[in-house]
Amino acid sequence: MAKTALRNARVFDGRGLTEPRTVVIDGAVLGTDPSGAREIDAAGATLLPGFIDSHVHLTEPAQLALLAEWGITTGLDMACFPASRVAALRSAGPADFRSAGTPAIGPGGMHVRIPGMPASAVVTSAAEAVRFVEERVADGVDYVKGVAEAPGDGGPPAEALRALVDTARKRGLDTVLHAATPGAYHLAVATGARFVTHVPVLGRIAPEDVAAMKAAGQTAIPTLTMMEAALPYFAGAPGDFVANVAALRAAGVEILAGTDSNADPGAPAAVPHGSSLHHEFKLLAEAGLTTVEILRAATVDPAQAFGLTDRGEIRPGLRADLVLVDGDPVADLSATRAIRAVWCAGTEISR
Repeated sequence: MAKTALRNARVFDGRGLTEPRTVVIDGAVLGTDPSGAREIDAAGATLLPGFIDSHVHLTEPAQLALLAEWGITTGLDMACFPASRVAALRSAGPADFRSAGTPAIGPGGMHVRIPGMPASAVVTSAAEAVRFVEERVADGVDYVKGVAEAPGDGGPPAEALRALVDTARKRGLDTVLHAATPGAYHLAVATGARFVTHVPVLGRIAPEDVAAMKAAGQTAIPTLTMMEAALPYFAGAPGDFVANVAALRAAGVEILAGTDSNADPGAPAAVPHGSSLHHEFKLLAEAGLTTVEILRAATVDPAQAFGLTDRGEIRPGLRADLVLVDGDPVADLSATRAIRAVWCAGTEISR
């Protein structure tokens, strides 16, 4: 793979934009020596680390291509089955794919009605949670996904969720727990799960749960785009999802950008792959996050939180996952949509 030197690019370094500089793509990684490289004049455009969408649902390679077209070079999938589909998507590209595989669900609730959901996904006891985690380890998952529901709403019981989180931790895996109501959020935070995904559409997260989340160092993946899309199911209520994220941010809880993008027939709403992340940015801004915080929430912060130590920043030796955009997204977040070029592991994506 030939070298490419991007000259006169302002680089997002996690704090703001640098003065124009040269960034070298040397094969699949970022290098230092521009000699002999094909040169591209960025002419003052902004170079960002490839975006990471921290909550997607993927079923086919075309969806990975859609992610890449919108600057998303890593998709963190939160439910994909069977294991053979996960394996196929891992090598499909162009965007990189990580997955929880099959999620742990309860005997009731909407997830049990998702077409094709394996019967083995249902977890009703601590012993079954241990069995479930061992099966996911055998599948080679990157993290474990569980669905928390408020008591009486059909999810796994509290002791099963605690066993899920504890067993995954013992096997070196983090857990992501779905929680979309205040009661479910309380249960998810109490398990000590590393990540809690979604926020309640209606109803506020209890202040004591927000405080506990901050104290435990847990991370939120709010998926505001999905919560907004689900709002019509709540009879025109105004919704509390943005206010819930504002409360998490005010308390200092880490927030990552994720969309819940999917094309699944059993989902509450279809959320488009790729473009939805840029709408997520807009909603996070409405919740009070600064532009720098939002850009970090889709680059360096998820890379660090999910242990993806080879990406998320623009520096020599890391993966050449890059997005070149016109304008200054620190000053105007909508500039993330003005994509000129995308590279996934050093390969430029046709757009």
